Amino acid sequence: MTNQGTVAVVTGASRGAGRGIAIALGSHGCTVYVTGRSQKSGDAPLPGTIYETADAVTAAGGTGIPVRVDHGDFDQIQALFARVDEEQGGLDILVNNAFAAHDEMTVPGPFWEKTLDLVHMLDVGLLGSYAAAYHAAPLLVKRGRGLLVFTSASGATHYAFGPAYGAHKAGLDKYASDMAVDFREFNVAALSIWMGAVKTERMQVMADADPERFAAFESLMETPQFTGHVIWAMFRDPQLMEISGQTVIGAEMAEKYGILDEGGRQPKSYRELHGVAPFRQYPRIIR
Repeated sequence: MTNQGTVAVVTGASRGAGRGIAIALGSHGCTVYVTGRSQKSGDAPLPGTIYETADAVTAAGGTGIPVRVDHGDFDQIQALFARVDEEQGGLDILVNNAFAAHDEMTVPGPFWEKTLDLVHMLDVGLLGSYAAAYHAAPLLVKRGRGLLVFTSASGATHYAFGPAYGAHKAGLDKYASDMAVDFREFNVAALSIWMGAVKTERMQVMADADPERFAAFESLMETPQFTGHVIWAMFRDPQLMEISGQTVIGAEMAEKYGILDEGGRQPKSYRELHGVAPFRQYPRIIR
């Protein structure tokens, strides 16, 4: 399989994991539509813009195309995929990564003592991802082969940062399972991928604020590009449809494909570190 003309959309790619995934796909020659809200310095508390990421995609060897999208706005999501269809005639890879992170999410305490605004991560993380998949689906089907990925985490199966975060991650895993059923006859795979602790700009701020706590933890972190290389390997796998519908652990898929992270490191799986693994769905289908 060639990467000639491979078109990807990575949502929430101004910074963090989305930025890394977009750059990694660019390094494999993909045309990558980079979406997010940040257009200039100061648009968000953390550094990073869609234009900076798109430039980095191009510098890595691909073609980066920045598109300002609020993934809480269905009309903007629809317009994004209409543009991709008009300019590219289809889509090969969609990475649903946009997520309304909130600083208070990681503050200790019960959910009712935190801001109610935390529930908005379901607007962007779940509703926005559904809308993106909805509008991307005809473009993926048109290609005759495609991959839809949701970036998730182990909080889907254990307590992490409170119920809104957990519902978000569990919902993404369920999306992948159920969307795979509808996509199967069209040769389009849907997967959810558990990333490990990713060394994002947000995580670096947390580590800098409490270096003693994060000292050992930092050595286990994955670079933001790591998941992008794993996604590319899965897309290129002729047996991709055999795992469609599953939630996979990025570190385990990397080991399968022989992918190392920066510095030749092989990140450890949550299964290995904590005995935590994704739930498997029952095969029963009711229509």
